Amino acid sequence: MIAFIEGKLRYKSPEYIIVDVGGVGYQLYISLNTFYELPEQGDITSLNVYTHVREDSLDLFGFFSMEEKKIFLKLVAINGIGPRLALNILSGITPGELEEAVFRGNVKRLQRVPGVGKKIAERMILELKDKLATGKKEKADARMPVIPESTGMESDAVAALLSLGYKPAEADKAVALAISELGEKVDLTLETLLKTALKFLAK
Repeated sequence: MIAFIEGKLRYKSPEYIIVDVGGVGYQLYISLNTFYELPEQGDITSLNVYTHVREDSLDLFGFFSMEEKKIFLKLVAINGIGPRLALNILSGITPGELEEAVFRGNVKRLQRVPGVGKKIAERMILELKDKLATGKKEKADARMPVIPESTGMESDAVAALLSLGYKPAEADKAVALAISELGEKVDLTLETLLKTALKFLAK
């Protein structure tokens, strides 16, 4: 697996670049954020690399900063986001703006990125909120819904989501968000709680 490349920048475009390493040209797909940081064509450049291997191809993705690569890896770990879409997301928003949008739960900001619909945006917020290390985390945690002392219904809802294949963290957050949205309804039922929780986990 290729993790790092340094060589002469033979060609650059907003979509991909070609780096000459010892007479061999490597094509790397890049984001606009990385494109803006590149030196002039013919100069030496160095990039962090993600190697994506498929049955019929091997693609290289280049990143000017390690921060961008780390966020890229977190994005491709999300169901429904492949390497090309992850790169597209990083072209439409800086790593810092992405963290801010995730921690604020700003679905609309994420939807402004081409290729990101509401469901993908909601899934990004759900799965990345605990994974993106940032100084904003404490403030973000303060904005998260607070779950009152667990009740049997809440436990049953979480158990039902786990049986559907969701991860514990996903199930807990979805139930918390559902409780926050539904409020203190006297006639709250397990079915209503589950339907609302599943709305936040919509695929």
